[in-house]
Amino acid sequence: MEAINNEEAKAYFSRELLIWYRRIKRDLPWRMNQDPYRVWVSEIMLQQTRVDTVIPYYERFMSKFPTVRALAEAPEPEVLKCWEGLGYYSRARNLQAGAREVVERYGGVVPDDKTSVAGLKGVGPYTTGAIMSIAFNRPEPAVDGNVMRVLSRYLCLEEDIAKPATRVGIEKLAASLIPEGAAGDFNQALMELGALVCTPKSPSCLPCPVMEHCAARIAGRETELPIKTKAKPPRPEKRVSVIVAGTGVNEGKILVRQRPETGLLAQMWELPHLLVPKEQEQVVEAAGEGSGSSTEYAAAGEWLTRSLETETGILIRPRGWFMDTDHIFSHIHWKMRVYLADLGPHAEMAEAAGVSFAAETAAAYEVDGGGLRKEYRWIGPKDMETLAFPNVFLRILRDYWT
Repeated sequence: MEAINNEEAKAYFSRELLIWYRRIKRDLPWRMNQDPYRVWVSEIMLQQTRVDTVIPYYERFMSKFPTVRALAEAPEPEVLKCWEGLGYYSRARNLQAGAREVVERYGGVVPDDKTSVAGLKGVGPYTTGAIMSIAFNRPEPAVDGNVMRVLSRYLCLEEDIAKPATRVGIEKLAASLIPEGAAGDFNQALMELGALVCTPKSPSCLPCPVMEHCAARIAGRETELPIKTKAKPPRPEKRVSVIVAGTGVNEGKILVRQRPETGLLAQMWELPHLLVPKEQEQVVEAAGEGSGSSTEYAAAGEWLTRSLETETGILIRPRGWFMDTDHIFSHIHWKMRVYLADLGPHAEMAEAAGVSFAAETAAAYEVDGGGLRKEYRWIGPKDMETLAFPNVFLRILRDYWT
């Protein structure tokens, strides 16, 4: 990868980009000052998320956790609830873990030191560069997808930006372009250009402040670059979920469970659901959205009742299809079919007797002498204000409650 050797060309790029940015930069809440904590939170939230989506979350988050210490001392469920809807929840956990490290190691003050910042939980090279340049005005590159796209086009680079070696090369190029004393504005200008002008599919070359010397535009290749190997598509998984309605003392409530402490969507709340085996996909598919026969509904219901009891220890009775939805993670695509259900007849009798569930193997349902297994609980609409749910279940439950 060639460096920009022409000092005039480097000066042109940096000068024109800065002039443009200082004239048009968006009024965003994290730009109100250079507080490193505010910069840190914004950069974590902006990873793989649009600016317009982030703004209300950021404002709410900063209102609730205005300092590093406030975030470090907050209960994790409160942090997850404040993050609810943004997705990629490991970001929130890592951010809080990093805040606790700052409190323990640096007295609650984000250090003005690249090595120390880079050592914080969840802080990678891009976030390190963003914090050091925007908060402390240090001449460190902050290379994200926007920056790689801009520089690939401006210099007509043909290296695959999905490769780590290409990122390292572009980081060196970006560092060589940072004008003295303006690292923060320059890095934000590069990001802004990529977000507003040099966009992925339809770059707007005419209003671009550095159009004159853009090698890709001159070569007519602005829509071909950057070169990026396509990521492996997420693995599809068909899942069945149930909205189990309570009776008696739990009338008007539904059953939810908390996910394990580690792994995907750790400690978040969800509806009971399970993976559909390949051999059962056709049965479940046929019994959806009013399209199935009574025989198909019976077959799907029998499989669901049996499988859910085996996997979760819950004895339920499906009543009918409710909705279909899906959710795409980075590596998995959940295709979710949702059924309405209530407790099976044995469970109803047990509930009337003061025990939440009963089964032929009663121990499967009991914890400390009876009652719900610890990961399950009954909730009403009001509980949605405090429990954090992944987006896919938020959508389902909002439809159900309304």
